[in-house]
Amino acid sequence: MNIEKIKNYNQKLIAVLGTIIILFALVGLVSFIGVMVNEYKYMSYDDVETGILSDEKIEKLQKENKREQVISYDAPKLIDTINSIYIIPVSHRTLNEAEDIKGLLNIYSSSEGEPIDNRYSNGIYGFYNNLIIYDNNTDSIKKLFDKRVNFNAIKVEHFTDDILIVLKVAVKDSHKDGVINLLDLKKLYIYSLKEKRLREISNGNIDLFDYHFLNGSKNLILQYGIDKNKDGQFNEYNEPTIIKKYNYETGIIEDIIPQKIDSELQMVLEGSKK
Repeated sequence: MNIEKIKNYNQKLIAVLGTIIILFALVGLVSFIGVMVNEYKYMSYDDVETGILSDEKIEKLQKENKREQVISYDAPKLIDTINSIYIIPVSHRTLNEAEDIKGLLNIYSSSEGEPIDNRYSNGIYGFYNNLIIYDNNTDSIKKLFDKRVNFNAIKVEHFTDDILIVLKVAVKDSHKDGVINLLDLKKLYIYSLKEKRLREISNGNIDLFDYHFLNGSKNLILQYGIDKNKDGQFNEYNEPTIIKKYNYETGIIEDIIPQKIDSELQMVLEGSKK
């Protein structure tokens, strides 16, 4: 038996097996990356590519008796098990070409299968322009907005005495890019199932960047973005944020940081205070 031939054979076999293992590893890595990219594409909270057309574009289309976007309904989500209350998110689709407006829309629901029981989830994500509250016990329907808005997250907050639906909403094309989406300045809206009331929480012409409920309370911490360059869009990387407190009982937005401390902190930062 030729020892050298056996050694060469073993070396070639090891090389082939090593190459196969590397190929399998590369295929697995590519597949994993593909899955993660696909998940991010559909679930990213910050995905704002889709928006509703601006008022200027709508006016132009209306003069031509045309439309470019149509409404689409998502599957109902159960948010109140005891009272059998559902929410039905209203999204939209942008057509490839503008079509003539001919009476009522010929639309079918985008949802498939049975309504989804969502009582254990605190967030629903997509591209929405309205929300319907459906009471299964009374078979009644209520739409939340009578104006053109855009939002991509529906937060459902369960309290012992109430259920609140919380939305961060863009209401106009402040960025002037032709669409109303979450690149525009936003406001906070809260709908109470108990009160059957929609609250608009606005702090002038500044952007609602984020919000948090205070522990054990319906009061909120509101983080606002300041549009320093007045371009109708808040840039979190080079524009500042401020925080406020929203008193749910009184409906008043209050300062958290006193003006004196705010001024002192700024002076320290810019070196004005020694």
